[in-house]
Amino acid sequence: MAVGKEEILKARTDNREYRRIVLPNSLEVLLVSDPDTDKCAASMDVSVGSFSDPDGLEGLAHFLEHMLFYASEKYPLEDSYSKYITEHGGRTNAFTAAEHTNYYFDINPDGFEEALDRFAQFFIKPLMSADATTREIKAVDSENQKNLLSDGWRMNQLQKHLSAANHPYHKFCTGNWDTLEVRPKAKGLDTRHELIKFYEEYYSANLMHLVIYGKEKLDKIQGLVEDKFKEIRNIDRSCLRFTGEPCTSEHLEILVRTVPIKEGHKLRLAWPITPEIHHYKEGPCRYLGHLIGHEGEGSLYYILKTLGWATGLSAGESDPTLDFSFFKVDIDLTDAGHEHMQDIVGLLFKYISLLQQSGVCKWIFDELSAVCETKFHYQDKIQPINYVVNISSNMQKYPPKDWLVRSSLPSNFSPDIIQMVLNKLSPNNVRIFWESKKFEGDTNMFEPWYGTAYCMEKITGSRIQEWIASCPNENLHLPARNVFIPTDLSLKNENEKVKCPVLLRKSPYTTLWYKPDTMFFTPKAYVKIDFNCPHASGSPEAEVLTSIFTHLLMDYLNDYAYYAQVAELYYGINNTESGFQVTLVGYNHKLRILLETVVEKIASFKVKADRFSVIKEMVTKQYQNYKFQQPYEQAMYYCSLILQDQTWPLMEQLEVLPHLEVEDLAKFVPLMLSRAFLDCYTAGNLESTEAESMILHVEDVFFKGSNPICQPLFPSQHLTNRVVKLEKGKNFIYPVEGLNPSDENSSLVHYIQVHRDDFMLNVKLQLFVLIAKQPAFHQLRSVEQLGYITALLQRNDCGIRGLQFIIQSTVKGPGHIDLRVEEFLKTFESKLYEMTNDEFKSNVNTLIDMKLEKHKNLREEAGFYWREISDGTLKFDRKEAEIAALRQLTQQELIEFYNEHIKVGAPRKRTLSVRVYGNPHSSEYASDKSSPVQPCTVNIDDIFTFRRSQPLYGSFKGNFGHVK
Repeated sequence: MAVGKEEILKARTDNREYRRIVLPNSLEVLLVSDPDTDKCAASMDVSVGSFSDPDGLEGLAHFLEHMLFYASEKYPLEDSYSKYITEHGGRTNAFTAAEHTNYYFDINPDGFEEALDRFAQFFIKPLMSADATTREIKAVDSENQKNLLSDGWRMNQLQKHLSAANHPYHKFCTGNWDTLEVRPKAKGLDTRHELIKFYEEYYSANLMHLVIYGKEKLDKIQGLVEDKFKEIRNIDRSCLRFTGEPCTSEHLEILVRTVPIKEGHKLRLAWPITPEIHHYKEGPCRYLGHLIGHEGEGSLYYILKTLGWATGLSAGESDPTLDFSFFKVDIDLTDAGHEHMQDIVGLLFKYISLLQQSGVCKWIFDELSAVCETKFHYQDKIQPINYVVNISSNMQKYPPKDWLVRSSLPSNFSPDIIQMVLNKLSPNNVRIFWESKKFEGDTNMFEPWYGTAYCMEKITGSRIQEWIASCPNENLHLPARNVFIPTDLSLKNENEKVKCPVLLRKSPYTTLWYKPDTMFFTPKAYVKIDFNCPHASGSPEAEVLTSIFTHLLMDYLNDYAYYAQVAELYYGINNTESGFQVTLVGYNHKLRILLETVVEKIASFKVKADRFSVIKEMVTKQYQNYKFQQPYEQAMYYCSLILQDQTWPLMEQLEVLPHLEVEDLAKFVPLMLSRAFLDCYTAGNLESTEAESMILHVEDVFFKGSNPICQPLFPSQHLTNRVVKLEKGKNFIYPVEGLNPSDENSSLVHYIQVHRDDFMLNVKLQLFVLIAKQPAFHQLRSVEQLGYITALLQRNDCGIRGLQFIIQSTVKGPGHIDLRVEEFLKTFESKLYEMTNDEFKSNVNTLIDMKLEKHKNLREEAGFYWREISDGTLKFDRKEAEIAALRQLTQQELIEFYNEHIKVGAPRKRTLSVRVYGNPHSSEYASDKSSPVQPCTVNIDDIFTFRRSQPLYGSFKGNFGHVK
């Protein structure tokens, strides 16, 4: 067995230990030892993917990814692997890409050794039973069904369809009932036999790369890996390469008009290029993507935005493989932009020609390189499960010393290599895809897998030259030097080692919470300012105007603040149910400068008529596209609308939108800001004096002076967030037809409301969900095959706790699914009674371990504490208090909790079923609505009549002095 001696480059701030080993069967492994971790993880990457699907068996590699985790010879009980992982606080998943397939899990450390053994067995002796094969083809089909009306999937497949038919890029990769069951049968093929053949042909240890992330020392982890994985067979399978270009001359110089599902126009340009992986130290695509995708003054996007033609632009490498790749530019067009497609293409090529004339600039490369270097060395820790996947899926492509760095550190300045890729971005080999509903009725072809309508014409380089010549003469130029790049990365020495946020100051205008960094030791900070404005949410109009206001602010700031984003200093302005929020996160060195600019923009806000109309159009399309959301997302939306008081329906907002004009917003903003209270949270590498001075500055801008912008709120104006209290012993049902008549999927959200935030009740609920989650998935998805999307989750609305089953299905209507959920709960009851004391204790300990898990980075920590502040619960010691409650909990108490709140027919149970009926189940909708209701069942006909008639839980933000 070989142990790699070469050093693996890692970040300066990374104190984990790494070791590369190669087992005698040629399995290459990276071991990671992190004594501080709360979770262990593993990821196995197999260098075979959907490009290797046999002809006529589209989706076989993806189907194998589904089948592999069912059972193995050593652990033959179906789904016992997933059950083990879940019961030990972990999760597991997998994905299939073009050239590789990745399997991964994480788990609490005490379950890691056995989990690894179970995991390894799938690559040694998996069991793929005939019964499971038929059932799981249905799961693949259901997964494909949910993608059929998704523009992302549709447009991706259209680009693949318009490529050489004999190149694997052309293939359909997901698979469905037709490709995995009907067609093979017609040819006399047995899909299970083909599946096993595929596994035996390609799943060889020499084509696998494994990453193991453990808590123990490297030697201990190495021993574990040698023991568990040595039996994976090695047939010395040579690595598959797919040479040749996917696009021949007939697939270049084309203009494709296509009809999307959603409202909006898009322009996508793509050029075949040499994959970046062959020049990852030179980073040609990173350099070109940085410039073509720039949004500062003088950039292509800035010009298109100024002309009122575009609302978004991205550029960079896309769909990379080892042998071919594309450079893509995607532009979101306005209605006016759609009418100027030729000018936009002309301006893009003009910008490319500016890059040709300027030559490759060393200072731009050096600046980009410096940003990348700082980002790499001060990267946030992420969850081990994501970390192992990121590494394993790239091990085949990079030499071991760069497994952690990969392409994130461009350091070799090579004008020739950048120029080589730039030369490819010419009119002679471009593919232009133009999407708009305006093309409905003008197309003459359909893509076979998704049914996307399109038409295609050849478009010569000389024709594009005409567009370049006739497009507007705008002042395109390269970006300026970036003033936001941090130069002070020192750590503040904040003497207070506080564990929780402290209330630094409270005034009639603001509260300021402060949490110095005592965990992560990175030069980063997090600032959130929540503007509570009673006038912002009093009506559907007010909510829409607030939304347009926040979009306009982002729009005004963009060309300046884009530089901050490039330098890893991010900002966002979002409307909330009670006003709007400003969030900044990133390196603390220049954060104050950005904050002051944002605050100044809010204070001096004026409506620009041209930008108002662009943003109004964009917001209108967002509202119109709501109807194309997945049915389960629609069901969750209705559930929130029913439960959360003082929320306005999207359809009413869409109704008022067309009538809103510049004057309405100009009048509204001063009124909205006239009364406000600011909840502020500051955290990270900031001293308390800095945090205080920042917020004092904000107070000065808004509340001080002879004619202040804001007045403090009256005590009666402090906003609360209240939730409907469902009646005990009642089952409420809200049936509704799906908003998109073409969608075949129905969905159900079966919600059980339990209690108002309370430590002991919280842990009972959490423990029940932990124990029931995997059995629910196994029964409702794996066995009954109701649908690919099947989940049992906790739900928390402003401190009101419950659980929800979420299921989306084409095979059954939501009424039937509701019955299956109740049937599951009935059969699951016996599991609670049969559970041994040891099993109960093991589940409790798993939940305790999950609660002991530390936050990985500043954003994660801030998210946790901000939730406490925004809900008004302020239980900053929640984890410790809930652990103490868990240690007291008995099995009998859990059973009593189940009997009182969850058991079918329990007299105190409160249930709400939101049923969204898809197209195939519309007849059931009519019959379910008209059929007589069961005792204790109440049909909700109108959400708002219902909401007004129900009592509400008290809000945790109920009193003005809610701050301790």
